[in-house]
Amino acid sequence: MTSSDRVSAPFGELLDTRPEALREAADDFGHLVSRQPLGVLRPRSAAEVRDALVYAGPRGIPVAARAGGHSLHGQGQAPDGIVLDLSGLSAVGPVAGDRVAVRAGALWRDVLAATLPYGLTPPVLTDYLGAGVGGVLSAGGLGGASHRHGLVADSVLELEVVTGAGEHLVCSPEHHGALFHAVLAGLGQVAVIIRATLRLSPAPTLVRRYCLYYPDLDAYLADQHLLATDRRFDYLEGQARPAEDTAGGWNYMVEAVAAHQGPTPPDDQGLLADLAFDSAEITDLGHAEFAHRVAADEELLRATGEWLHPHPWLNLLLPEDTAASVVSGILADPGFRDLRENGVVLLYPLLTRALRAPLFRRPRGQVVFLLALLRTAAPGTADPMVAANRTAYEFARAKGAVAYPVNALAMTPADWREHYGDQWDTLARAKGVHDPHGTLGRGHGVAY
Repeated sequence: MTSSDRVSAPFGELLDTRPEALREAADDFGHLVSRQPLGVLRPRSAAEVRDALVYAGPRGIPVAARAGGHSLHGQGQAPDGIVLDLSGLSAVGPVAGDRVAVRAGALWRDVLAATLPYGLTPPVLTDYLGAGVGGVLSAGGLGGASHRHGLVADSVLELEVVTGAGEHLVCSPEHHGALFHAVLAGLGQVAVIIRATLRLSPAPTLVRRYCLYYPDLDAYLADQHLLATDRRFDYLEGQARPAEDTAGGWNYMVEAVAAHQGPTPPDDQGLLADLAFDSAEITDLGHAEFAHRVAADEELLRATGEWLHPHPWLNLLLPEDTAASVVSGILADPGFRDLRENGVVLLYPLLTRALRAPLFRRPRGQVVFLLALLRTAAPGTADPMVAANRTAYEFARAKGAVAYPVNALAMTPADWREHYGDQWDTLARAKGVHDPHGTLGRGHGVAY
């Protein structure tokens, strides 16, 4: 019996082995790694997920869950294994009071579409709403409201999961708490998320967006620290942008948002009075328009074909005391010169006390900074960029940084042990209990 027959036998027509299905499952948003599975299973229930894992585990067959397919370096692939396409498990709702039940295959845009008619929203949303619910919760999820509300995963009240051992369980902080905390920000190492119950917050009708411009990195970081700690804005992000009048120089932009219902707008003078920016742009938007602002960029990139180009992205979390030196060093590195023409650099603060998921790793200090280097490569040119990611990671790590592990970066077993630090034994114990055959999450390269 061939490997393909070994996988196909118990699932019959439910397992898709068509070449086009295998090619799609061997790709992701990064377009950097391609590893074909033996088949794609589209489960219609938790029971079918359980059956797949019960069969695959003892036979050493890797299994990977996929929803939005937004991983960057093959993390959601299952070479010579089974990819669980969760798109059929995508129901959202009902909305009940301040919470909503969401299947893991739903996209975040689907969640928002279901909650906004009730005047509600998840407390934190990532900038891109086309990612899958399960994948974001497995990574943790960061966004402009994280300085107030923590991770996207921190709004989860309850999970329905199937473990790598084939157990179908409902867990929460009070019930199977160790499993609950091993799943959120746990990189899909111990279980497949089936459903998440999310806490919701009131959604504003309108937002006022302030884009504040700085020529100096130190002044920018100081103001971002102030804005994060006094929490005067509902949403807080920022960017580094190439300086047009300086060869190799950079400017910086705070992007801050104050929500309001109208007709009384925010107090601009009060919000901006003690900040050191050089200039400002202020615009009013509907909340839904602001939440979906990245959709226009996606549409344009799909039209030009760039959406299908490689994305050698790198996301780092920097301690505040070394943030300026790390940012300056990486932006001056010739390996990242292309960022000036074809990339986006996000740079914004987070409060570590707000990031509650135990497995989500953060640097030392009260305030840390996300540095996201979002690049697009022409086909065939990405390898040097991925190599530059490794150099930047090691440079930043030596200064106390950690990876936000959704990167085009191959992590070694030693990297993972250092990454998890004092939480390594917790993760390893959870893996041994809930995925004893090592079925899940192999695409990350974590070795136990």
